[in-house]
Amino acid sequence: MARFEMVDVEAAGLGEAPASADVFYELGMKYSVGNSVPTDFVSAHKWFNLAAMRGNQDAIRLRREIAAQMSAAEIAAAQRAARAWLRAG
Repeated sequence: MARFEMVDVEAAGLGEAPASADVFYELGMKYSVGNSVPTDFVSAHKWFNLAAMRGNQDAIRLRREIAAQMSAAEIAAAQRAARAWLRAG
């Protein structure tokens, strides 16, 4: 199992191979529970969204659960962040 440093995460899709759905899912988990990073539902939603786009079914469910605890503005910010990440890659 690969280990990603937080510095490498934002550029995960910019290397030789695109980051997998599992990498995005793990990032969503980290931010949703505050595991070695501050709890941040906007970031968690962003990473779960990217994982869901790559077919991770658990990410789809967890993104929905987190969205229920977020404001419309926070969800919009998470969606913008996911689109920005995709454009940067």
